[in-house]
Amino acid sequence: MPAPRFISPPATPPPSKGLSLATGGVSDLETRRLIGTTRFEPRNDVKNILITGGAGFIGGWVTRHLAVQYPEYNIVCFDKLDVVASLANINCLESLPNFHFVHGDLMDQAAIAKVLSEHDIDCVMHFAACSHVQNSFNDPLNFTVNNVIGTQLLLEAVRHHQGSRRVRRFIHVSTDEVYGDVMESACDETKQFMPTNPYSASKAAAEMYVWSYAKSFDIPALVVRSNNVYGPGQYPEKIIPRFCTLLMQQKQLTIQGTGMNIRRYLYGADAADGFDTLLHKGVIGEAYNIQSSQAVTNLEVAARTLELFGYSPRDFNRCLTQIPDRPFNDQDYWVDGSKLAALGWHQRVSFSEGLETSVKWYRENLDSWWPEASKAINVASTATPESQVCGVQSNGSGVEDAS
Repeated sequence: MPAPRFISPPATPPPSKGLSLATGGVSDLETRRLIGTTRFEPRNDVKNILITGGAGFIGGWVTRHLAVQYPEYNIVCFDKLDVVASLANINCLESLPNFHFVHGDLMDQAAIAKVLSEHDIDCVMHFAACSHVQNSFNDPLNFTVNNVIGTQLLLEAVRHHQGSRRVRRFIHVSTDEVYGDVMESACDETKQFMPTNPYSASKAAAEMYVWSYAKSFDIPALVVRSNNVYGPGQYPEKIIPRFCTLLMQQKQLTIQGTGMNIRRYLYGADAADGFDTLLHKGVIGEAYNIQSSQAVTNLEVAARTLELFGYSPRDFNRCLTQIPDRPFNDQDYWVDGSKLAALGWHQRVSFSEGLETSVKWYRENLDSWWPEASKAINVASTATPESQVCGVQSNGSGVEDAS
């Protein structure tokens, strides 16, 4: 494969403001600030919360938020620590008496049963999943095993859990992608599922198991379908941290197809608030969309990220390279979040503010979270035919994935 194309950095990177985060190295205090803002009256039917995938990205935001905001709850993080997870997402909680980490895999039924029993779990928040759409095209069966069978094994364990409090709330984390392409008007939670890729199909199938266990075995389920979440702590296979990683290597940003596909971005703190709201105020048996009002094309994400790295618009042509599109790439996931808004949740962080904070965080902390990420995420990480955009010739490119 020909050598990847390098780009020259700007002479002077711009100052970064963003949200209020400390600088100059990673500390527990800094990472504990990566939470939402909400706090409700603790529920009297919940004491011990199991969070699957709690060392991952969205699960990590919710784990930190609940452990910090609710000392009344015991938070148990269950994670198999695959490549996209990081103990750095939760190490800041080690000193908290209400936090516990359990290294385990959902495919291990004995491990699930043990954590439910030993910690007398009465609430489950199920985040654990394979979620990288591009990977689902390359290895669809892995998504079926982890997302569908893994969810059913968890449901089975919950069904047979005989703790003194049993499970009172089972919050299943789905995705807006189960609806398929939604462009003309926002869809509510009643829209028919029309998944268009193996990832979204696996999440739709997992939901069907959740609802069937709710009906057949009285699992007290509630389902959440969120727009795209971004922010600190996300493994750099997704578009924003990937772009940061490539620019830190002074390499071109890869754009699938035209780059005009739209994604709706929700900062991690706002997502944590949404899940907190649904934990405390959501109705069992209901599904809820978490809607972002901030629709951004992939090309605009690239342009804004380049600006935050100090590049001017005249630099963009040499900094972008086009690669073939996905087998199918949804144009938009426009969901109606009024049902959650009626419970009091609202989006607080603008995309501009959240992106600036995220770029700053990745420049300072990427190597601490994933020391090997820079080797795995690079312009040649996925071989593609030669392509050209904006007059820049590319010889083999990686993949950007906004969802």
